[in-house]
Formats: sequence, structure tokens, C-alpha cells
Amino acid sequence: MPRTGINPSRGRTTDYKPARVTLAVLTYLPDTVAYYENRFDVTRLCLESLIVNTPEPYDLLVFDNGSSPQMTDYLRSLRDAGDVDYLLLSGRNIGKIGALQMIVRTSPGEILAYADDDVFFLPGWLEAHLKIIDTYPRVGMVTGFYIRPHMRYGNDSALKFAEQPEVRVERGSLIPKEWEQQYVDNMGRTWERYNEEIVDLQDMALTYKGVETLVSAGHHQFVTPRSVLMEALPPGWSGNLMGQMRDLDSTVDQLGYLRLTTRQPVTRLIGNVVGLEMAAEAGRYGISATGKTIKPPSAALSRLYRHPIIQRLAKSIYNQVYKIVNV
Repeated sequence: MPRTGINPSRGRTTDYKPARVTLAVLTYLPDTVAYYENRFDVTRLCLESLIVNTPEPYDLLVFDNGSSPQMTDYLRSLRDAGDVDYLLLSGRNIGKIGALQMIVRTSPGEILAYADDDVFFLPGWLEAHLKIIDTYPRVGMVTGFYIRPHMRYGNDSALKFAEQPEVRVERGSLIPKEWEQQYVDNMGRTWERYNEEIVDLQDMALTYKGVETLVSAGHHQFVTPRSVLMEALPPGWSGNLMGQMRDLDSTVDQLGYLRLTTRQPVTRLIGNVVGLEMAAEAGRYGISATGKTIKPPSAALSRLYRHPIIQRLAKSIYNQVYKIVNV
């Protein structure tokens, strides 16, 4: 006899209904050396800040892109504790855009709140994003931390919307130096490089129905109607581990959707090391973190490191070390 008894779930129902918002985080920790040496602590801080500072109801989905056992064991513990609703463990790294395609097709909510695993969430972050989505027409992406270089592309729809008579517009240098310093520090930039990125750019703030925003958005963290990404994501699989995210930003814009940022920061960039200031910020919300001193190279040393001869020498050494490590 191929079957014994009747499946006990037959005829039964569930009272589960998806929340309006699916929170989705993409994690990746292949090892704990070099760039990834401190990444586990960064990811833990990201997820714990998200859980602590997000009011229910929501569904939390984590897609892991082929990490080491240290990360997958931690994610399983969050699922088993009831903090993670959906845990997808990929057997290999399928790339960021590939993972995002999986996330979008799996998320049950009407609204998708996506983040890389190096974002810190502040209290009120989700409410601030949803207020913009629920007020402005045809919103494609809303980000919680403004980055001026994002003004360079993908904002034509927002600029056109700014021409509407009911929209109040402000242009110029509208953000404090502190925000720029956070970006420079946590993205590993020098001020020299950052100033090259923002040359000829100015900020633009919009006010519509009493809700203020800044023009542009990022692809490291955003809240969006899930239907927008279903429309904007590229078909097929590229095979690239990185890339195509700016293309996604531009496609959202070309489809006529607005890309906006909250007027005040409600998320933060952590980087790949938890700094002392970031650890102190986490502590204010009851999240334990050990910060490390981060000392960026001087401008002169950065120029030396970027010299073509130094770059070729470093890459040659790196290639030999890579062969030894992966023999």
C-alpha cells in the first residue's frame, strides 16, 4: 500500500494573511577574511535594528546568497525564534539582481521594503517611507538616507513632477555636512573622490500635500510597491554577481515612477565595519555592538594607492594569494 492514512492538513484552513509590508534583507558572508572580516557583526546589527525599530505588522523575509555556516546558522536561529518569517537559503551566490528577482517573486506583501545587509534602521523609518508612498503619485522607490551622487541619474520623472503647480520646490545645497561625512566614512570614500562625484550636482527638495522629500533614491535600501519591481526588473538571468542595479533605477524612472528620499535620515549606512559611533547609536536602542576605530587613508596615501604601478603590483600579489587560498 503506497499510502497510510489521510494527510491531517486536508480540509483544514489557516488564518494567516500576509501583512501589507514585506521586509526583505539580502545577506552574504562567504567567509570572514579581508573585506568580509567584520561583515557578520554588520549583518547582525542590520537585522537587529530592523527587528527592534519596525512596528508590526510585517513579514520579514531573508534571502541568503550562499553564505558560510556562521551566517546561515545565525539566520536559522532568528527563524526559529520567530523573528524571521521566511528564510530562503541559496546553495550558491546567484548575484544581487538574481537574488532580488527571487525576493520580489517570493514576497507576499503589497509593499516591499528591501535592504542590503549593511543598513541600520532608525525608529519611525517605515512610517516615514509609507507616508511618501501613500501621498505622492506613482512612487517607484523611497530611500531613508540621502546620497547626493544619486542625483546624477534616474530622476527625470521626479524633475517632471516638480513642474506641477501644487509642488513646492527648493534647490541648492540642502543637506548638512554631517550627512556627507557619514557617506564618505561608511562607503570608504575620500573627500577628494566624493567631491569628484558631486561636481555640478545640487540637491532638490519637494513638498507635496505637506509631505517633504528629497529627489533621488538608492538601490542599497528602498521601499516600493512590489508591482513596480515586477514591471521594472530585467527578464532572464545575467550571471553577474554585481551590477545592473543602476539599470534598475533608471528603468523605474523611465517607466514614469518617482524616486525619492525621506527629508530627514531614517536609515544609516554601516559600511563593512561597525565603527565606534555606530555602536554607540545601536546602544541607544538596546542593541549590543562592539565598535572599532576606522582610520581612512590620507588623501596623499589614497593617491599613492591608486597609482597604476602600485595597483598592478597589488593585483599581482592578490592573484597569487588567491591561488594559494583557493588551491
